[in-house]
Amino acid sequence: MRREVILDDLNPEDDEWMAAMRRGDFEHAWKISDAFMRERIASGTTCWHLPRYLQHVWTGGSFSGKRVLVRCYHGLGDTIHFIRFVAPLRNIAREVIVWVQPELMELVATARGVNRVLALHDGTVDVDYDIDIEIMELPHALRVQFDSVPAEVPYLFPSRKSALPLGPEFNIGIIWEAGDWDLRRSIPPHIIRQLREVSGVRLHSLQRGVARRAAAEITFSDIGTDNIITAAARMQKLDLIITVDTMAAHLAGAIGVPVWILLHKHCDWRWMEGDVSVWYPTMRLFRQEVPGDWFSVVQTVRSALTQRIVQRIPA
Repeated sequence: MRREVILDDLNPEDDEWMAAMRRGDFEHAWKISDAFMRERIASGTTCWHLPRYLQHVWTGGSFSGKRVLVRCYHGLGDTIHFIRFVAPLRNIAREVIVWVQPELMELVATARGVNRVLALHDGTVDVDYDIDIEIMELPHALRVQFDSVPAEVPYLFPSRKSALPLGPEFNIGIIWEAGDWDLRRSIPPHIIRQLREVSGVRLHSLQRGVARRAAAEITFSDIGTDNIITAAARMQKLDLIITVDTMAAHLAGAIGVPVWILLHKHCDWRWMEGDVSVWYPTMRLFRQEVPGDWFSVVQTVRSALTQRIVQRIPA
């Protein structure tokens, strides 16, 4: 099981890298990454015995005119987040092949710059290529800067349509649990249920997994599904997505629908600071001020929803 990386667990170089990324100083982060890569190559250290998400693939080679294999070794949300970088990669590469989680093959195939998709599995990839890279290494390899992040949305284009029977209310898709690998990201059902009391809104559960069992006590309907293409089609029918930090947040952002993400105090580095996201222009961020205090976050969201309904302002 993938383990959440917490700052206290990291060595000083990791801590410095994350701090640089949080403040948008990407160039400093890339210098740290450069030094780490040089040290790793000089020492001859291998990482193939480690879990995939801890493996470093790229060794600094050029992609110009090459057949590039992009390995998706992290989570589903990470793949959705970083697939945006395939388009600039394809501008210099001859071909881009994405070795991706089977659940995402149909969706990733719609991204600009992707020539082929192959199903990720536990063996070795059966394709010829000149150079490979793990998908989350792409920003470093491409020397992406804060003010040049590819943030045009949508950048994924699910083809399936949905015929949700929605009423005249303001329809919201909601996800309150992120999974048991990082419990800090999930909101207790009795707290998130308060959003149901906002006049003029109707909540629809987009929750996946065992947490769907609580859908009836939180929302008016359960439209959750494990099929990501279907989930994306349903999101496009809703007025707003409200979600904790999980794959659904990236999916909503990538297809360009309005999404509010609720973040715990020590959230992932990619969410930086403030209430807007450099990655997703349709996203608004709501943060804990005190670790574990979801009640205050939900109250803030509740007030924002009430204002949205009364004033008819954009989500």
